[in-house]
Amino acid sequence: LATVTNAYLGTRVYRDILHVNGVYNGAVGDTHRADIPSPVNVRMTVPGADGLAETFTLNTRTGTFSHVLQSTDYAATHQIYAHHSLVHLMAFSITVRRSAHTTQPITVQLQTPFVPKSQDLDLNQGPDFRGAHYVYGKTLVPEVEGGPRPTVHMLWTPGLALIAAGSLHSSHARAWATLWQGCCVDLDGPLPLRQALYGCLYYLLSAIPPRGNPGFLFHGISPGGLSNGTQGEDYWGHVFWDQDTWMFPNILLFYPEAARAILEYRIRTLEGALRNAQEQGYKGAKFPWESAATGREVCPEEIYGAQEIHVTGDVLMAFEQYYCTTQDQKLFREDGGWKLVGAVAQYWCSRMVWSEEEQCYHIKGVMPPDEYHYRVDNSVYTNAVAQRSLNFAADVARDFLIPVPEEWVDCAKKVKVPFDAEKKYHPEYDGYSPGEPVKQADVVLLGFPLMHPMSSDIRRNDLEMYEPVTELNGPAMTWSMFAVGWLELKEVQRAQSQLNKCFSNITEPFKIWVENADGSGAVNFLTGMGGFLQAVLFGYTGFR
Repeated sequence: LATVTNAYLGTRVYRDILHVNGVYNGAVGDTHRADIPSPVNVRMTVPGADGLAETFTLNTRTGTFSHVLQSTDYAATHQIYAHHSLVHLMAFSITVRRSAHTTQPITVQLQTPFVPKSQDLDLNQGPDFRGAHYVYGKTLVPEVEGGPRPTVHMLWTPGLALIAAGSLHSSHARAWATLWQGCCVDLDGPLPLRQALYGCLYYLLSAIPPRGNPGFLFHGISPGGLSNGTQGEDYWGHVFWDQDTWMFPNILLFYPEAARAILEYRIRTLEGALRNAQEQGYKGAKFPWESAATGREVCPEEIYGAQEIHVTGDVLMAFEQYYCTTQDQKLFREDGGWKLVGAVAQYWCSRMVWSEEEQCYHIKGVMPPDEYHYRVDNSVYTNAVAQRSLNFAADVARDFLIPVPEEWVDCAKKVKVPFDAEKKYHPEYDGYSPGEPVKQADVVLLGFPLMHPMSSDIRRNDLEMYEPVTELNGPAMTWSMFAVGWLELKEVQRAQSQLNKCFSNITEPFKIWVENADGSGAVNFLTGMGGFLQAVLFGYTGFR
């Protein structure tokens, strides 16, 4: 079902739990979003009524889910929304409108399984507050030993001043109207395409902090968003490269303030990234493959946290995109950005080893974005994003008149980026054999978003080489990147055929994306939506 979130609170419609931004329970690999009982899980029925017309609607313009029961005598409307400016508030309302010709009593029944208990919080009953019921409690297990256990306070009430004044929902709708004013994309095309586009924008906008709302520290965007991520579900609510590579560029284009909040989350978790590198025997900062509140690695499976190190370069590429787009030097000079940039550069230098045979630097024992392969040497994507990290770090240092370490320049210049001069394409890693199956977009990312220097012939060869061997039922963002590649080469029909594959990941009627075309994987897959939006916003427009 549809989701309603405002980046601080999130739930799926008719679900018995909700989640709060940054509130996790469980240690390390068991860390997951803490389940909080949802008082807005209410269903509306009319007992004994026959012939009712029933509709369910998600209004993406106002961020409101509605259930309407309609008869000849009345219309009963149930609305659910996460308030977009009063971010600590999730609300539902019941409105009954009688037809002019009837005076018969109308009975609407509300059903809810709500119980103020949680498997993740030690909840206590507090005193009633101005007619509102009140519970509070801490999470049970910290993410790391000695770490914080956040306290959640929850009030639920049948009505406060704003409801009485009739302005609660209207103020929410106004906040959404303001949001859409700065983020409108119009295109000519069939209705399903436009609906898919607006659906992606709605779910992604629901995941970012509202403008001018400093009421909370933002803790990033997980693949399934704030509405998902309970224990064992949708990657436990952890933050991946999905945020920095697939969602961030779209947000940056429309709302640099929200993009900055994503980068501030990475800055706040830098200490955890420094510890990650230290524990693996390297210098600098290694961002976790799966991140929660602290920046420590919380991936349940060790292999990904140890080997899928391209995430560190992906994080820094988001910083580079922000710097180039906004020229916001304050983030880097005063707010911790430069420390992070330098720490990432230091990590990459310590992660490289010199090959006397090839006279270049190697990065060994990694897992590329294509997770079908692991413990490979010189993943072309990993090495290219490391090179980009080092070049960006050097550029920022020069802008700030800071001496550039020779090591950064040397490693960037001499790191191996695998290339087959005979076939004129980029092997995915050392030893890759053409025709080997690939899980998802990998080498094609060199062209976009990395913009790694190459001729149009090499770009074409990479697309031709990897398109037929890429898993058809793989993650949803893959085909968007092939579409961007073909658009670069003016192959519009080939691009369209790739983009059309994305529609297999969209479920009806509320345009919820699933991770894989066969319906498996994460639900409300913001990563796939982000890739689809990039195909439109960057592929068809050519923006870089």
